[in-house]
Amino acid sequence: MSFLAGAVTRVKPSATMVATQRARDLKNSGRDIISLSVGEPDFDTPDHIKEAAIEAIRRGETKYPPVLGIVPLREAIAAKFKRENNLDYKASQTIVGTGGKQILFNTFLATCDEGDEVIIPAPYWVSYPDMVIIANGKPVIVPTKLEKGFKLEPEDLQRAITPRTKWLLLNSPSNPTGAAYTRDELKALTDVLMRPQNRHVWVLTDDIYEHLTYGDFKFSTVCEVEPNLMDRTLTLNGMSKSYAMTGWRIGYAAGPDSLIKALDLLHGQQTSGACTIAQWASVQALNGPQDHLPIFRDAFEKRRDLVVSMLNQAKYIKCPVPEGAFYVYPDCSEALGKKTQDGKLIATDEDFISNLLDQEGVAVVHGSAFGQGPNFRISYAAKTEQLEDACRRIQKFTASLV
Repeated sequence: MSFLAGAVTRVKPSATMVATQRARDLKNSGRDIISLSVGEPDFDTPDHIKEAAIEAIRRGETKYPPVLGIVPLREAIAAKFKRENNLDYKASQTIVGTGGKQILFNTFLATCDEGDEVIIPAPYWVSYPDMVIIANGKPVIVPTKLEKGFKLEPEDLQRAITPRTKWLLLNSPSNPTGAAYTRDELKALTDVLMRPQNRHVWVLTDDIYEHLTYGDFKFSTVCEVEPNLMDRTLTLNGMSKSYAMTGWRIGYAAGPDSLIKALDLLHGQQTSGACTIAQWASVQALNGPQDHLPIFRDAFEKRRDLVVSMLNQAKYIKCPVPEGAFYVYPDCSEALGKKTQDGKLIATDEDFISNLLDQEGVAVVHGSAFGQGPNFRISYAAKTEQLEDACRRIQKFTASLV
């Protein structure tokens, strides 16, 4: 009999963390490594946010916080949803977590009984299915197609729904593909959910990359498109990506009172609330100047265009243009069956990225870890010089395959 619980034995290590650690180990051993495996903005947290944290320390804001979050932050979250998304959430319908990841995890823990199903379009962020598994739920993976922009189609959603479906999980813009749903595309999905036979399905919309969309693309969220879904939607967001606050560990969400109360119960037994200093910094982030957002967007858009262009010049690679986030998800299927110069067969996308790292020192993540390949994910949240160097190395690697 195993000492470990069954759910733990079914969970896989995070592929992004594994790739990042391998790159770190090789770099520490003296190798020249460019790591594009982690989704973390290379920008520093804006100064006015850091100053708010310093002031909070000086005021002595260092005691246990309320489990749901400090009142000024919950009020700022409700105001943000109204101002930016036209959503009428009360502060009492919001919750603050130690990153969006905790809120996602506890949402499944609070709502999934054994066998309950969560629909997850693929490619997906690596942690989604494992969170569901830990909660004794069943991930229902629905593949999407490159030619459809890696987006869930309404008819595929309807086919995936069963009487056991609890949640549809949407992430737009997406990690790993950068794909983002237009208002019309979201409306087509919400129309499916509004059908009488589907009224038992809730929506968890992960909007963490909301402010990172490019060109003329306009972000929309589920309840903005279909207000009648407010009573069965959890709208998730956080400080990490748009405010370069990954290490501050603040995520937040808003939803129906009953769900927020359940999350309050779990949070209370789990963490007793997120860091007070980071919460006060987040108040300033949401309420204060937003001048950095267009600067971030402009830089990321230029990097996206650079990476897409250079990858599409690489042999055997096809790279679509994403609408948002800071990832590209190129197809490497034409490289499968080729061999490296030292005779190693490229049979899978995992072989591709492993040999790319060994031969050229570029760390990326294989697409099968995100539920759909043969692809690989590159994070272009890195300096332009690094991206140019990495793409030249990828070009050199693919040109060497025989």
